[in-house]
Amino acid sequence: MRIDIITCLPSLLVSPFAHSILKRAQDKKIVEVIVHDLRDYATDKHKKIDDYAFGGEAGMVLMIEPIALLINQLKKERIYDEIIYMTPDGVQMNQNIVNQLSLLKNIIILCGHYKGVDQRVRDIFITKEISIGDYVLSGGELAAAVLTDAIIRLIPNVLSDETSALTDTFQDDLLAPPVYTRPANFEGYQVPDVLLSGDHNKISEWRENISMQRTKEKRPDLWEKIIKE
Repeated sequence: MRIDIITCLPSLLVSPFAHSILKRAQDKKIVEVIVHDLRDYATDKHKKIDDYAFGGEAGMVLMIEPIALLINQLKKERIYDEIIYMTPDGVQMNQNIVNQLSLLKNIIILCGHYKGVDQRVRDIFITKEISIGDYVLSGGELAAAVLTDAIIRLIPNVLSDETSALTDTFQDDLLAPPVYTRPANFEGYQVPDVLLSGDHNKISEWRENISMQRTKEKRPDLWEKIIKE
């Protein structure tokens, strides 16, 4: 899989992809993450990529020309399954969306900044708009890192134990059950006996029941969705 990220602040994306699972996935050539500096595609000598909004609204807007140049160049080199814009008014990211994106081959993620991007960018190029929550960040870089992390960990051979991702919270709309490790008894706080029993059927039943209980208590919105389905 290849993920191209377009940003005016590429330095913000250095650390997220230089460590742990994301780094190993790139080292193993399972995924390729390319960060593009939008200023490299500015059309004037001052590397200007933003301008004032028409109509007098406060805040600067990313211009269409450098974005169009970069996206068109990338599209000449390969076919992209999705061109994603990270924006607070996009569809809210969830595990189902991430699962679908993890099956694709090539995607572009555009990071907004300042007041956002010229609407014509969204009209002409963007195929999917995604939000990571109902709040506003200084730019789309952190949101793009969140989305990229969520996608990459689902790709086969990225995780050492591929079944781990399948039991994550939200994979079946339920919150994941609690997990424990050694010691079995810490200052009187004990691991549930069923997890030490070796009875895999009972353990599976316990995990399912506790997942439903936790979802009902902590995320009644998800629980209502499950009941309706």
